[in-house]
Amino acid sequence: MDLLYTIIIGGVSGWLGAQIWKGGSLGLVGNIVVGILGGFVGSWAMGKAGVSLGGGTIGLILTSAVGAIIILVLLNLIMGGKKSS
Repeated sequence: MDLLYTIIIGGVSGWLGAQIWKGGSLGLVGNIVVGILGGFVGSWAMGKAGVSLGGGTIGLILTSAVGAIIILVLLNLIMGGKKSS
């Protein structure tokens, strides 16, 4: 059940991060992976900054989304990103 919960939170967080960082969508599986990794990155970054976005599921989703945005920004910088016309 924990794995399913992690996948659901990762999917929502990855989707939310892709919505906030336009052009960052990597498809369903990519968003789930970015969301799960974003949970680790967001927890680490928020811990270093001394910031908390709340507890429970909503706080976890928001923290993971911040981490997902960080990952998407870094991927965009490394890969060159999509050029908009």
